[in-house]
Amino acid sequence: MIQRYLYLAWIRKRLQQYLNDAGRARDIQRRKLLDKIERNATSDFGRRHGFARIRSVADFRRQVPVSTYDDLRPYIQRVLEGDVTALFAPGTRVLMFAMTSGTTGQPKRLPITTELFNEYKAGWRIWGASVYGDHIRLMHMKTLQLTSDWQQYRAPSGVPCGQISGLAATTRPWLTSRIFLLPPAISRIHDPAAKHYAALRLALVTGNVGMIATANPSTLVEFGRRVERQSESLIRDIHDGTLSCDLPREVRQALARRITPRHPVRARRLAKLADQRGGLTPRDAWPNLSVLAVWTGGSVNVYLRQLHELYGHDAVRDHGLSASEGRMSIPLTDNSPAGLLDFWHSYFEFIPVDEHDQPNPTVLEGHELAEGQDYYVVLTTSGGLYRYDIHDIVRCVGFQGQAPVIEFLSKGKLFSSLTGEKLSEHQAIQAVKMSFAELNLPSEAFTLAPTMEDKPRYLLLMEPHAHHGRAEELARRVQLHLERANEEYSTKCDGGRLLPVRVREVPAGTWNALRDERTSERGNFEEYKHPCLVGDLHFVDRLSTLRPLSPSTTAPV
Repeated sequence: MIQRYLYLAWIRKRLQQYLNDAGRARDIQRRKLLDKIERNATSDFGRRHGFARIRSVADFRRQVPVSTYDDLRPYIQRVLEGDVTALFAPGTRVLMFAMTSGTTGQPKRLPITTELFNEYKAGWRIWGASVYGDHIRLMHMKTLQLTSDWQQYRAPSGVPCGQISGLAATTRPWLTSRIFLLPPAISRIHDPAAKHYAALRLALVTGNVGMIATANPSTLVEFGRRVERQSESLIRDIHDGTLSCDLPREVRQALARRITPRHPVRARRLAKLADQRGGLTPRDAWPNLSVLAVWTGGSVNVYLRQLHELYGHDAVRDHGLSASEGRMSIPLTDNSPAGLLDFWHSYFEFIPVDEHDQPNPTVLEGHELAEGQDYYVVLTTSGGLYRYDIHDIVRCVGFQGQAPVIEFLSKGKLFSSLTGEKLSEHQAIQAVKMSFAELNLPSEAFTLAPTMEDKPRYLLLMEPHAHHGRAEELARRVQLHLERANEEYSTKCDGGRLLPVRVREVPAGTWNALRDERTSERGNFEEYKHPCLVGDLHFVDRLSTLRPLSPSTTAPV
């Protein structure tokens, strides 16, 4: 235990240095940029874009255009085939390729170099220093973290492809690994129902869980509901030393030492709690739980109310804006998606939202942002991404020194504009969220999708009973809030070009089926983002072709 506190003291010093350095974030950012340019100047990409001649930010912008994944695809394909010199200096080690959690098409593959992975871990250490320092009791308890497989398949070069969270889980230092409750083998279970059941079976053995961490709060909603739904089976397995779900043979063998011990005392305790409360919930099973670590910004915040119902009113610490491409922010307070720019590791540029599609938009560094304004993020990383438009929209909500504090709003591509209304996912989320609250209804999963009748309109798609019999009133309120949030939407409705919102039910289990379809080949269940707004006129028709899945079949959104 003393070693844990010494380690915490060390990473807390790193946190304090990070905060102190915010006062000179501009110079640090520029140095990080030139370091990355110099490191890979001999790569094919570097030679083609004149890295050897870059001495300043102005040189960098002149030599390298803002890019997308399609621009980099030929270089990344060569790295996938084993030619690292396409993007990196000779001898650069690529540990894996991360598959992004995009919702359509084939997943992207992003090289995770040793340098990028070290930066990824360093960012998490800063985040962890803040969380464990603010909630010191966590040092005496277990953290339950859900991660995904980093070796789902092999690239042509033989390098693993999967999720970076799994690599991080399997390479934790011995000292910190003892805090985490689940063994890394859990991440190798690809079926979401089996994975979550197995995780619960191991986690419910102890009541000393202080923090639960995963990417998306929808995963924790499913996790909590599975406790309620399958408590009898889970308690029996804990009592008998068994595990009643289908697992790959090698995973079951790896978990055998954790499964076979019987825990009759704990089983009886859980059974008594279930009898007393009329069902078992996470807040009953883990009374010491104090922190939920999940995303809270953008579309996922509609699930936060359900988290409180299932887990109690624990502190929620946002992970920060992070993706397979890199970490962008580090939240340092509870119950807020806002985080300090991770200026220590990647180099950041920002494009004002209203200029994003212009031929020559304004491009700003972090210290040049304006509080209250919204921007697209452009990344330069140690993973071979240069001026990469990740299509994330953030709002600057303040500053620490020269470093902006940013909050994720939405993916930029998640806009819908049938008649020029340019409705954003952020606006849709806020409109529906406020409508739920005003009607005193529990938040439920939804998608706002366009359809074409005699004129276009948006349908608020919900599973049966989600509107609690108040569909018409809910639709009216959502319509009102959309009009207030978006002047163009209001104008188009007033002019008769758009019909008002209407609620339409989809079969029970539809959201499960959508999630299953979009993640079954990628294994990124914990990172799946339910689409709260789509702009595709064919979405509703395609949704009707899905075979609804029961809650016990796969995880709901």
